[in-house]
Amino acid sequence: MTFLSRRRMIAATGVAAMAAGCSPRARGDDDDPMRFTYGPHPSQYAELSLPAGSAPAPVVVVVHGGYWRSSYGAELGRPLAADLVGRGFAALNVEYRRMGDGGGWPRTGQDVAAAVDALAERPTGLDLGRVVALGHSAGGQLAGWLAARRGGTVPLVGAVLQAGVLDLVRGSADGLGGGAVDAYLGGSPARLPEAYAAASPVALVPLGVPTVCVHGTADTLVPLDQSEGFVAAASAAGDASTLHTVDGDHFDPITVGTPAWDLCVDGLRALTGR
Repeated sequence: MTFLSRRRMIAATGVAAMAAGCSPRARGDDDDPMRFTYGPHPSQYAELSLPAGSAPAPVVVVVHGGYWRSSYGAELGRPLAADLVGRGFAALNVEYRRMGDGGGWPRTGQDVAAAVDALAERPTGLDLGRVVALGHSAGGQLAGWLAARRGGTVPLVGAVLQAGVLDLVRGSADGLGGGAVDAYLGGSPARLPEAYAAASPVALVPLGVPTVCVHGTADTLVPLDQSEGFVAAASAAGDASTLHTVDGDHFDPITVGTPAWDLCVDGLRALTGR
């Protein structure tokens, strides 16, 4: 199955869930997420969904992948957000500027950070002491970077990294995404070593918070050694970091109902104490 056809299947799953009455409850509307902007660009928005009930809920920041390109967007995260809300989490599905639409490093990272910090302006129903990131593929890079960030208004307490691009130097050497890493950073590691050091999660260890990696052994888009290398480096640096491998491909961690997705949910529960 191609990346595009799997993407369409995942998006259709989210639409079907909403049609069946499984869409998340959000403040201001019983059926749809609350969408807010955190900047003037059309891609600077996020969708916040709250679970039923009055108690403050832990927050999962959902960061979609797509090799940072504008071909892929927040629709990839909507089925995940809907499922998480049904499990009692609040979900923040983040859109951001991507390559071809004003993005690239560091602007894309600044966007996801701004979306997370904007949670401080809408704390009702949210437990801002239990905010975790969930990032897939290129979104794994952003989630790992967010977890390492210091000085933000809303800090993270951990991250679940789903088949993440976590070593950008290795990703550049391997030509991941048809050269997407070099395009995202603006050049090669030899030309821009400081940018790679600032953006690559493996270069930022210890992150200071626990991480869980979930990766399919049959992944042909982001090799398993991306997660293996990150967990080894994070553990050696003193972080609590765990790798779960599954018999699946690149998309199993973001396909609700798969064993890989269940492992992601288990990781989120462990990180938030839910």
